[in-house]
Amino acid sequence: MSVLGKVYLVGAGPGAADLITVRGARLLEQADVVLYDALVTPAMLALCARAEKISVGKRSGQRSTAQALINQQLVDCARKYQLVVRLKGGDPMLFGRADEELRALEAEGIEVEVVPGITTAVAAAAATRQPLTKRGLARSVAFFTSSTAPDEPDHPALPETDTLVQYMGGREAAATAERLLAEGRRPDLPVVVVENCTREDERILRLTLTDLARGLEPGHGPVLVMMGEALAMREHQRDDSRAG
Repeated sequence: MSVLGKVYLVGAGPGAADLITVRGARLLEQADVVLYDALVTPAMLALCARAEKISVGKRSGQRSTAQALINQQLVDCARKYQLVVRLKGGDPMLFGRADEELRALEAEGIEVEVVPGITTAVAAAAATRQPLTKRGLARSVAFFTSSTAPDEPDHPALPETDTLVQYMGGREAAATAERLLAEGRRPDLPVVVVENCTREDERILRLTLTDLARGLEPGHGPVLVMMGEALAMREHQRDDSRAG
């Protein structure tokens, strides 16, 4: 009976190759095979030059590898290779479908370890120099998404928190803004939108909740929407709104 390999679920971080953790970069250098997401950049893949690379990307609105197939590929790779890396954008444990992959690997008795990555919300706060919490103003943050599994109902309720951060928020953000306005949030509530966070084509937009309710122009990459009083620009802060 062949010895099973070990699988590492590695967070690639928000986009820039030098924002992966030291441990994550080391594992990429040592990996025999890397199964990577669609949002992983060529610069990141250059860190695993010796490994076989398998694209298992999942992009909203585009044809992508079904999760069940990804799970099976991970199991098959662990039976063939000693060091398997599943490279995920951001952090594997936040909107990364890690639960399904962990369950599939554990069911087959395959050893698995999770290596965290910088999640996009934290990187977006850094890119905009805009803390998500602020003493005396915002002491709670919620990360959420409106995306659900195909057979699951929508979740119209929004978190009750000071700062809201909507992942994969491009098309759904307008509906979120409408619900917040209906709940009584002020129309000029600060909103910051970050597209392609930390990449060369990063784009930052500063809006109000009313602006957001009118909708966003179609983007060319992952969009994160941050909403709340803490997002107001400081008196002497330079306006960093820009298009890529």
